[in-house]
Amino acid sequence: MSPTANLIGEFQSIFHTTKTPRTFFAPGRINLIGEHTDYNGGHVFPASISFGTYALGIKRDDQKIRFYSLNFPETGVIECNLTELAFNEEDSWANYPKGMTLFMQESGCEILQGADILFYGNIPNGAGLSSSASIELATGVLLNGLFDLKMDRIEMIRLGKKVENHYIGVNSGIMDQFAIGMGKKDHAILLNCQTLEYKYAPIGLKDYVIMVINTNKRRTLAGSKYNERRIQCEQALSDLQQKLSISSLGELTPAEFEIHKHLIRDEINQKRAKHAIYENARTLDALEKLQQGDLHHFGKLMNESHRSLRDDYEVTGLELDTIVQTAWEQDFVLGARMTGAGFGGCAIAIVKKAKVNEFKYTINSIYKEKIGYDAAFYTASIGDGAKEILEEC
Repeated sequence: MSPTANLIGEFQSIFHTTKTPRTFFAPGRINLIGEHTDYNGGHVFPASISFGTYALGIKRDDQKIRFYSLNFPETGVIECNLTELAFNEEDSWANYPKGMTLFMQESGCEILQGADILFYGNIPNGAGLSSSASIELATGVLLNGLFDLKMDRIEMIRLGKKVENHYIGVNSGIMDQFAIGMGKKDHAILLNCQTLEYKYAPIGLKDYVIMVINTNKRRTLAGSKYNERRIQCEQALSDLQQKLSISSLGELTPAEFEIHKHLIRDEINQKRAKHAIYENARTLDALEKLQQGDLHHFGKLMNESHRSLRDDYEVTGLELDTIVQTAWEQDFVLGARMTGAGFGGCAIAIVKKAKVNEFKYTINSIYKEKIGYDAAFYTASIGDGAKEILEEC
């Protein structure tokens, strides 16, 4: 039986049809290094992973659009009309595909009929592996396929970001949608978030694997201090612009920052800017080290990144710090850091393949003793970006 056969059966049962839906998939993402740099005009270094969101759909003959999620069966089928796609708090998770549908329409896409769409995601909920952007891009590739829209992928990525910013109300950058939309198996992406210039870099892990460790502390971006951090960086940039002709913090090198940091009047804002600028430099250094196959140096850059996120950006917290600190103490771990926005969510670590079980046991024992509950562990294989899943003959 194919991996999607069960989902097709669920679709036919929920929507009372014998038709076979088309199946699409959008991954989640991890960011290997370059955190909170994306909205500061810097570089990030993400990769799409094997966990993600499946979207199965068929066209309807009317203008109804019906959404169902196997992850939220309690909400049942959420129904609306193609002419009634405004944000509605009661529609809960379905606001993400609704927003994507609305903005694709507004961009000129001819979506003249409704659709029945089933979602299933295997990204740990609230883990910070970008389940919301995964839903957006899964919706995008599904609508693109069902209605033969031939939409430019970068445009679809921009619309996903627009959903977050202007429909949901989260002031996030473009990294998540870009990594999910443009991912490539066994590669990471160096992305300039200011220009959207990008290049692929092969991930040569050899005897190591990338482990994702979920703190199991739920975090919601809209309710976190994410927007506050962004405002602090904007204030720092504004202060620097009194003397410097720059349009983002990402344009400064660490050396230039040290010369001009006195221009930033607020001490907290200065720390936030320091993180953004030094982290951007680490990201460029990381690309070079991975291209050279120097995983050990890359691991050290990951460690530096976490310290900066802990001390200068202050977005880690006890749970993430406990996992990362414990990982640093294991001699078979090359590097570890939080990934995502912080305030809970996940950490990542580069771990010797032969020591994965020991890693899980050691980390979890200390974590449970200190935090009071278990962490969860996943091996992240680097997969392709959002696409249709075609059954093999």
